[in-house]
Amino acid sequence: MPSSQNFVNHIRIPENNDWVIFILVGCIFLYVFMMNIIERDASLKDFLLQKYFDASNNLPSWIITSCVMTLTLSILISQYIPIVPKYIADLQLLGYQLNKFGYTLLAVLFFYIIKSTLGFLFYQSIGDGKKWSIFYFTSTKFYFILSFLLIILCVTHYYFPIDRNKMFLYYIFFFSFVFVFKVFFYLFHKNKILPEKWYYKFLYICTLQIAPILLLWKLLFF
Repeated sequence: MPSSQNFVNHIRIPENNDWVIFILVGCIFLYVFMMNIIERDASLKDFLLQKYFDASNNLPSWIITSCVMTLTLSILISQYIPIVPKYIADLQLLGYQLNKFGYTLLAVLFFYIIKSTLGFLFYQSIGDGKKWSIFYFTSTKFYFILSFLLIILCVTHYYFPIDRNKMFLYYIFFFSFVFVFKVFFYLFHKNKILPEKWYYKFLYICTLQIAPILLLWKLLFF
């Protein structure tokens, strides 16, 4: 009887990233809906250059842009978090557990809700509540452009042969540059979306820009 042989299966099962393209297509449909229905067939140039007092439906546009930002950012960074914390992994809904993407999405969503709520309370507490609506109107334009960059990065990350370990360092540099650029964008924008007094500006940058990012980093990577 012939001796048994150990066969090794060298066939590599390719990673299934269909979920990524489904979410990205959904994000694009959200923007199509926003531009055609909410912004009333506005062109991209008109949307980006419109003035606050000429615009309408600012809140729905801000919400949709925030949703797209949350989804694309979660897709990009979810593969880099080391583990899903045990107290999160043990939670089950209808027999399902959160994977890395689900946990990242939950953390980023928590980050945006807390940051937006504190921003609203900040403007109300300093007696400048009317400027809050101008603030989120202006920030919508910034995050709208950034979300398209994130969509491109997501496609490159999941569908092109890149060294993901090296790309993590580039992502850190990229987001650091975006953060610094955003601070200057807020400081010197013609809409003057930050409070006029310098100590309020300093307080806003420290407590509502730097602190939430440090909290998000701690939630995801520690």
